[in-house]
Amino acid sequence: MANSALRSRNFVLLVLGQVTSLLGNLSLRFALSMYILEATGSATLFSGLLALSMVPTILLSPFGGMLADRADRRKVMVALDALSGLLVLLAGLALPLGNGIPAIAALLFALSVLAAFESPTVQACVPQMLAGEALLRGNAIVSQVQAVASLVTPFLGGLFYAAFGLRPVFAAAVLCFLLTALLECFLRLAPLETAERPRGLRAIVREDLQASFRFLVREEPDILRLLLLAALASLFVTGTAVVGLPYLVRTVLGLSAELYGLAESALGVAAVLGGALVAALAKRLRARHLAWVLTGVGICLAPCGLVFLVPASALARYAVLVLLFCACQIGGSVFSTYAVTAIQRRTPPALMGKVMACVSTLAMCAQPLGQIAYGALFDAFSARVALVFLPSALLVVCIGLASGRFFRRLDRANF
Repeated sequence: MANSALRSRNFVLLVLGQVTSLLGNLSLRFALSMYILEATGSATLFSGLLALSMVPTILLSPFGGMLADRADRRKVMVALDALSGLLVLLAGLALPLGNGIPAIAALLFALSVLAAFESPTVQACVPQMLAGEALLRGNAIVSQVQAVASLVTPFLGGLFYAAFGLRPVFAAAVLCFLLTALLECFLRLAPLETAERPRGLRAIVREDLQASFRFLVREEPDILRLLLLAALASLFVTGTAVVGLPYLVRTVLGLSAELYGLAESALGVAAVLGGALVAALAKRLRARHLAWVLTGVGICLAPCGLVFLVPASALARYAVLVLLFCACQIGGSVFSTYAVTAIQRRTPPALMGKVMACVSTLAMCAQPLGQIAYGALFDAFSARVALVFLPSALLVVCIGLASGRFFRRLDRANF
């Protein structure tokens, strides 16, 4: 029964649409990051544009969820993907006019706005199509599609960009978005039953925020502390990996876009391995082990700086960076997966959505902060990157060691 539901016309169309949308979106974003680095050579501008592109998603995601629950989801997805294709086409036409960086900045910002509305709509479609065991397996398939796309597209994007340049990547992305919109036109979703709201939207938002704040600050302050610690870890890991790796590989070491794409794919594999490691060690993994995970991430950052203080070829330094960044990615994945699971265990069902929204928002806020900070640092110390990595490594190690008592207390509380 579950297998027949997963082979249903609706679900197959949704998955195929996600494949084409992700291929176009992720490949385009990768090529744009390469173009920005090559055109400016500035880690500050690169990181600033990445951070700016995340702001609309952070601010508008709650409204995207509201739209997904009150509008025709098929029409919303078709309109958003068609609009994405149109925006990419317009930006591609603006490139030859000499407005490359402003056009790309505007495109990244606009795509982030659309993503804030499309992601919750797609996620809401899955339970509308599937139920029971099929729903669990369907969500797993959607997650696997996203994971595989994040692994494949950096390498393909780098290869395509190096061979053909930026404009053909724009054309391919336009085709991907329009094909996605076409596939979504054939979806058949039951009309939503919209209940009347007894209170105004402002009152609902205010009550939800008050309930979340009361739970996190008064009833379960350890969850808030864990959230802040996870955000702090994300700030260092994301800042060094998202900004540091492309800047070091492309600008400092002067290596090809293909090698950077390979490095990004390796980081994607590492993230998947981190999740698999949590699953394999589920019975033995405890909160106190997270302190050692944080400490290990700090230790891995130190050789990333030391390799620039010793005589070594660009490829040797590249290999060390990729290996150690992958280790940091595994550690970050283990930490975040366990932390989210622990938070879910302590959160009542009535508050689950609100609290998990806080988790997502806090994590997304930490990422642009880390990107901006490390973009400025790598620009300032481009000739002495060890001065960026070694203090960062020391800070993360100190945070890991200092958090040991907190995590041991969580173990005693069966957190």
